[in-house]
Amino acid sequence: MQPLLRELDGHVETWTLNRPESRNAITDGEMIDAVEQAAAEANASTVVRCIILTGTGTAFSSGGNLNDIATGKGYFGMEPYPQSNGYRTGIQRIPKSIYSLDVPIVAAVNGPAVGAGCDLALMCDVRVASNTAFFAESFVKLGLVPGDGGAWFLPRIVGYARAAEMTLTGGRVKADKALEWGLVSQVVAPEDLLAAARVIADEIAANPPHATRMAKRLLRESERQSLESLLDMSATMQSLAHHTKDHKEAITAALEKRTATFTGE
Repeated sequence: MQPLLRELDGHVETWTLNRPESRNAITDGEMIDAVEQAAAEANASTVVRCIILTGTGTAFSSGGNLNDIATGKGYFGMEPYPQSNGYRTGIQRIPKSIYSLDVPIVAAVNGPAVGAGCDLALMCDVRVASNTAFFAESFVKLGLVPGDGGAWFLPRIVGYARAAEMTLTGGRVKADKALEWGLVSQVVAPEDLLAAARVIADEIAANPPHATRMAKRLLRESERQSLESLLDMSATMQSLAHHTKDHKEAITAALEKRTATFTGE
């Protein structure tokens, strides 16, 4: 089976983690390669304006494959030094790929998001959850630490204290609490999940793609830049945006009181 199913509908591409036998574990090489390739191709695309990420079956993602960890498969069985490089050249390619994704990505969390699966949801720009979903930064329960960026992503979303609670207890955060904490923006019934994610994706995709990609990049850079440097970057991107055909179409359509048609130019 293909590890990651991809379906393009208009300007929205849906990525579906397709490892139901392992509850959509993401640590095997094929899955890592598939996510990295999908992100690179989306970045290069002039058609894809938003991505929805979800999982096959009842789980969003179990994160690491426990059987592979138990049997020492791949880099899980290496000595410390090569194992650390195995993480860098393995699972850590996913957060790097998703973080460098210029196309906005919406997580449709259809079930448990555990360990690296929780972190995968955190890598997305927007999260919508089924009321059957829960989030667990559960590494410590296995005697491990977040190995794929969760300690960086989580505090930026829920704040240090709640991130510390999740990380140090390894406990579950159910969907309703995730909504209260700002971990997700909506909680819906399972049968409504993809439709709710699609509404957000369509609203994003309806905007000029150059503007949404640059706006996302500014949001990402704001996590590590000073105000002065971000303002300088904003000025550069804004001047580029002013000279796009889509900007001129947006202004003309607003003045003519009609719906704009954007081409990505």
